[in-house]
Amino acid sequence: MRDIARKKRVFAYAEEIGNIAKACRYFGISPETFCDWSKRYATRGDAGLVNSKPCPQNPKLRVPQAIEAKILYLRRKYHFGPARIAWSLERYFDMKASTSGVYQVLVRNGMNVLPKGKRTRAVKSFKRHEKRVPGRRVQIDVKFLTFHKGGRKIRRYQFTAIDDATRAGVLRVYDRHTQANAIDLVDHVRRTSPFRIHTVQIDNGHEYQAKFHWHCEDLGMTHVYIKPRSPHLNGKVERSHKTDAEEFSQLVGYVDDIDIRSKLKEWESYYNCHRPHAALKGKAPFEVLRERLLSGPGKV
Repeated sequence: MRDIARKKRVFAYAEEIGNIAKACRYFGISPETFCDWSKRYATRGDAGLVNSKPCPQNPKLRVPQAIEAKILYLRRKYHFGPARIAWSLERYFDMKASTSGVYQVLVRNGMNVLPKGKRTRAVKSFKRHEKRVPGRRVQIDVKFLTFHKGGRKIRRYQFTAIDDATRAGVLRVYDRHTQANAIDLVDHVRRTSPFRIHTVQIDNGHEYQAKFHWHCEDLGMTHVYIKPRSPHLNGKVERSHKTDAEEFSQLVGYVDDIDIRSKLKEWESYYNCHRPHAALKGKAPFEVLRERLLSGPGKV
């Protein structure tokens, strides 16, 4: 440890020059501190040089051992941050721990810093805006999926619709990247959503051209494009694709289209009903959707 190494350097320098007072001035410590270190080192060895806390520890204030073990498991297994660990404990294990309590456990066990190569949070460079009414704006985008089977590379296309207000998502997989499939997604979202869709927001991809535009208009939905080369304007669906990649698509293998669609449907259900979202303060999208719908149009 660095504390032990530093104190040993002080001892070595004092022995080298033969003057304790001069060594203390050089390292910026008092002679009394030097004597205290010397006594502890003489009686306890390296253990005596470890910095002790200024006040006695109170085990009653610590997180219980069972909860601490679960915190460390979630950190090692999934690399969750303190807030998401706290949400997962309450949602899946019926355990309660504050975010600060989780962080103290991670610090105490030397796990407050993620291993190298793991994701880090970027500095925000723009402000996101959020609609308050479900269906007011739905962001749609396509994620390219690549699978390997028998030495062949298989490409599939995941069309995703994310409600701006609640982050509720609808996901469909197709074998082609066409306007017909984009229209099929819109029809499916319209059939399954418990709210009216006012505006559909998409990028400038070839699958969202004239035929798609007029289909949306015929259904009474406004169709808007984001600025070219500005994916952050569709940030909610882009972020959902990152989550899909990290927690779903890279973890499943390809058997056939029926199998991947079945697995995607399970993932969609988990994403909407059970997975805690940081942007929703630990709630699942359908929980927020239920609150918004029950609160009434005058309160959202």
